Amino acid sequence: MTTLLVAKQYIKLFYSKFEIYIIPFLKFLLAFIALQQINSHLGYMAAIDRMPVILVVALMCSFMPANFTVIMSALFVLLHLYAFSLECTIVIGAAFILMFLLYFRFSPKDTAVVVLMPICFLLKIPYVIPMSMGLIGTPASAVSVACGVIVYYMIHFVTENATVLSGMAEEELAARFKIVVDGVLNNKEMVVTIVAFAVTLILVYLIRRLSIDYAWTIAMVAGAFVNIMVILIGDLMFDTNVSLFGVIVGTIFAFLLTAVLQFFVFHVDYSRTEKVQFEDDEYYYYVKAVPKVTLARPEKKVKQIAGQKKSRTTH
Repeated sequence: MTTLLVAKQYIKLFYSKFEIYIIPFLKFLLAFIALQQINSHLGYMAAIDRMPVILVVALMCSFMPANFTVIMSALFVLLHLYAFSLECTIVIGAAFILMFLLYFRFSPKDTAVVVLMPICFLLKIPYVIPMSMGLIGTPASAVSVACGVIVYYMIHFVTENATVLSGMAEEELAARFKIVVDGVLNNKEMVVTIVAFAVTLILVYLIRRLSIDYAWTIAMVAGAFVNIMVILIGDLMFDTNVSLFGVIVGTIFAFLLTAVLQFFVFHVDYSRTEKVQFEDDEYYYYVKAVPKVTLARPEKKVKQIAGQKKSRTTH
């Protein structure tokens, strides 16, 4: 544990020293991964499905406000859909507009959540996002999580039904619109996932704010359990055909990742908790003080050993 604490202090010092370079690099990396994933799963417009284009746009995102990455990701999706199907572009474009109105109204600072949510789905670890945002976010972060879930399922619907949509004749315009609208609005698995993630996030948030020992750990355990239960109940009610093994393993992995997040954000020593009471002219104050677990960086000590010169005697 001492080694981990020392490493944590070094990481915090490194970040504070080079923050001006680290933040643009992380924004560039996030934009690059998001755009690369969009191109790899859609890729219908050849003009933007090229590495130089991704690098240039990602570089722009590194110096622009954080929400610029969300806008460029949505633009890439719509451009690919425009090259594939006008119906998909109209329906999903309207869905993007509604989502952005909610997102910019309630949680405009959760840029990384909207972008990371589809990426985590592709990596099979989506459950880490609602649990993490329950620890460091607010209940409004559920809007960003829901937007990220919707984006993933819309892209997933297009890739899964690309053959069917492209094989329909031009005269079947109404039929194609119906398929796309039904695929976006009547996706029961998406609805169950949004509800499960929202419940998990809000529950984790409420528990971690309680004035009890090990509140964050209890919140993570409760969030993991509730996440599994809500998804399984939704599967029984709506027959979403989710993988029980995948949900359990993914939730356990998400718990481990959020434990790492807790170590860096909220690592305290409950054994040294102190309760203080004081008053002024109008109020009595009861304060519970829980000290952080910190460890000073070891200072390097250089010992200089001076060799003794042997004296020669002259005969």
